[in-house]
Amino acid sequence: MRKRNKNEAYTTVLEIISFYICILQQPKTDCNQKRLIIMNAQTYPRTNDFQTIYLNTVIKNPNIIVGDYTIYNDFVNDPTLFEKNNVLYHYPINKDRLIIGKFCSIACGSKFLFNSANHTLKSLANYTFPLFFEEWGLDKKDVASAWDNKGDITIGNDVWIGYEAVIMSGVHIGDGAIIASRAVVTKDVPPYTIVGGTPAKEIRLRFDADTIARLQELQWWNWPIEKIRSNLPLIMNGEIDKLKYSSFTGNRS
Repeated sequence: MRKRNKNEAYTTVLEIISFYICILQQPKTDCNQKRLIIMNAQTYPRTNDFQTIYLNTVIKNPNIIVGDYTIYNDFVNDPTLFEKNNVLYHYPINKDRLIIGKFCSIACGSKFLFNSANHTLKSLANYTFPLFFEEWGLDKKDVASAWDNKGDITIGNDVWIGYEAVIMSGVHIGDGAIIASRAVVTKDVPPYTIVGGTPAKEIRLRFDADTIARLQELQWWNWPIEKIRSNLPLIMNGEIDKLKYSSFTGNRS
């Protein structure tokens, strides 16, 4: 989780004082917005934007792991309900995990569908009899035989997942990849690859092979935050030659 600077900490103290003054002077309902700001000082990266969150600040499930600065935006539902609305069929019995790296951008309505959504193909019937063990006199411990377990969903660093994209169980998405809006991703996506469609297929690479290799070597998302900050002009302008030189010289702001 990112650390607050002195200005942010000072602002939070003022907000807390303001909140309690608000309670004394106004009905409790009028203070809800102030309370929201105070209780989530690290959750919302932009002032007065409650549709975008740092995702790892709201995750409670130990089988969901999210890196720092990864954001989720939702203009339909409360983005803090990501675990409930976006991570589906994720039952503890499978012990499967959702792993998302740092600096990812996840658009509204993106879904991660886990193993319990996969009706087993070994059965002659699509119907999931083991789930209804009481009705059919089956053993409760065999519930997981109702589906095929394909493993964890793993998202790399600096991945952009578009509006209402669907990521299926067992998929690994490499660093720097882009998933187009409403794509259904059923297979692994290599680093810095753009995919789209149903099922998702490669559209093109983001960069040439040499640039991709150099980016994977640099792994800028693992740099100290101040180093990232001081190199932002180079990162945003695509100046990888200067960026590589900067990484070796250890330039800092």
